[in-house]
Amino acid sequence: MDYKFYYSNNNGQDDYGLKAIDENCNGLKCTSFKVEYPPQEQDVQPGMEYLMCPRPIYNNDNYKACGKLKGKVAIITGGDSGIGRAVAVAYVKEGAHVVIAYLNEHKDAMETKKVLDDLGGESLFLAGDIKEKSFCNFIVQETIKKFGKIDILINNAAVQYQQKSLLDISDEQFDKTMKTNVYGMFYLTRSALKYMKPGSNIINLSSVTTFYGEPELIDYVTTKGAIVGFTRSLATNLADKNIRVNAVAPGYFWTPLQPACWEAEKIPTLSADAPMKRAGETYEIAPLFVYLASDDASYVTGQVLHINGGLFKG
Repeated sequence: MDYKFYYSNNNGQDDYGLKAIDENCNGLKCTSFKVEYPPQEQDVQPGMEYLMCPRPIYNNDNYKACGKLKGKVAIITGGDSGIGRAVAVAYVKEGAHVVIAYLNEHKDAMETKKVLDDLGGESLFLAGDIKEKSFCNFIVQETIKKFGKIDILINNAAVQYQQKSLLDISDEQFDKTMKTNVYGMFYLTRSALKYMKPGSNIINLSSVTTFYGEPELIDYVTTKGAIVGFTRSLATNLADKNIRVNAVAPGYFWTPLQPACWEAEKIPTLSADAPMKRAGETYEIAPLFVYLASDDASYVTGQVLHINGGLFKG
């Protein structure tokens, strides 16, 4: 890719190892790597996909669906964009009905709805804040009203804020991160569980940052570690009911969360230190969610599955 841009860090600040980007879009670090994403940032959380350059690749035209989720009903938080959008597309291809809960990213949500409609999928989009218990209950009530059941719950929505020091994390930021990433998951899972029957699945989103300790996402990493514990305990608790609970720990994927969190200069280096020397595209993670929600994973529960280009070996 040639974005017709060049970059050189001459300000003497932390450049995350990025020295320059040449005319062939090669980043110069300790070793060279191909730059896929130019420096960019957004000032809103959890970020807008339609503003990203380049746009994330959420749909794999070569994906061969075979009805693995036919007739299933899935709730996906944060399904308007990013990983949630890619999973919604894959689920619809596999025959599922999807309920997309999102905050306020209406333009992204309408784009996703059109994609799902074009695929022939049946969907329901609900806007609100999962920090609020009442909205979590509303998601469940509207799902039951429209589809009559809940087979799959994906707790994907999250926020993250880059801060250089623990001292820079305000009470307000900590409160928002905890309530969005942990409370929302707890409220929604508790509400949905009343309607989930044997064979149902819960999939929670952790993060690779939990396993190596990203120093500039302390509160975010704290929440993602809590999600691992929640997943393991709930999986054990529900095993005799044949309701499976697993977590996915993505590495750096090209989603709105990245430019909404990081300083612009960090974007080109995302996952450049991984063995595969690149961030992931969201279509590359979606099949893992299909697997976990399908009968193929009938003996998989309480697990954290890693997908990160080799950045962390789980």
